[in-house]
Amino acid sequence: MMFVVRRLLLTIPILLLVSIMTFSLIHMIPGDPARVILGQEATPEAYQALRTELGLDKPIVVQYFSWLGKVVTGDLGMSITDRIPVSELIKQRLPATVELTIGTFLVAILIAFPAGILAATRRGTWIDYTSTFTALGGMSIPSFWLAMMLIIYFAVENQWLPSSGYVSFFENPAQNLLAMVLPCVATGLRESAVLMRMLRSSLLDVVNMDFIRTAKAKGLNEARTILGHALRNAMVPVVTTSGLMIAGLLGGLVITESIFSIPGFGRLIVESVFKRDYVTVQGAILVSAVLVVIVNLAVDILYAVIDPRIKAGKGASE
Repeated sequence: MMFVVRRLLLTIPILLLVSIMTFSLIHMIPGDPARVILGQEATPEAYQALRTELGLDKPIVVQYFSWLGKVVTGDLGMSITDRIPVSELIKQRLPATVELTIGTFLVAILIAFPAGILAATRRGTWIDYTSTFTALGGMSIPSFWLAMMLIIYFAVENQWLPSSGYVSFFENPAQNLLAMVLPCVATGLRESAVLMRMLRSSLLDVVNMDFIRTAKAKGLNEARTILGHALRNAMVPVVTTSGLMIAGLLGGLVITESIFSIPGFGRLIVESVFKRDYVTVQGAILVSAVLVVIVNLAVDILYAVIDPRIKAGKGASE
């Protein structure tokens, strides 16, 4: 429990740093932010009104604490172009990205774990070479190209799955799942290759340790030795990679979302940048950063569950 409390306390300065960096975003724009947003042809009245709306007519320290006070209560400001609260925009877009992230991660795990375990336990055989070759191919193929190939085969030629679009799971579960198959597979195949390589490498280090030889000497079969003893000890680097993967997916699925016309979080950021809606960009980046901090916190807690020595603050070698 104390470990979790310590990790939670450590997130406070990180979140404060993130808030400062996010707030500074609008002030890093060359020139006056209001003039950049409105353009050179804006009237003086419109220019002054936007400066007042954004709080740019106040000292920067006052602006930051005023903005931070609103953020703490969930007020991320008003979208300049859509004229609706940024928190509402994020609430509309985030579920699709979270669903796509979860689906991608499930596809990656379902492929990576069997392939990684087989490659490690059958080292030097055709199974190992085939898994390694497939993983290298998966990492080399761009996900946008794979996405288009999947659309051509499964949606255009055979019409087994929809080519694009998104329907909320709560509106139509069957149509939602059908629409998410191709996006999840297109991104999950690449991520599975990364996970598989990491799991294979980590397992190869563990299977040669003394406690594994002892387990085999006591008569445990290979499946129980790998699944019951080796896999858990090989999971720390895999969990690290998984955490980085999930954090990257939550804000970096804009290409997949664009190809499959999914109104997700990544597209919201890109669209807002093109529309110069810096209030929305600011709020979306803050939420994205907070999600990354939450994922890293979950990974740290998972470390302690997998290896209690981490919770006790001891090194792995002790």
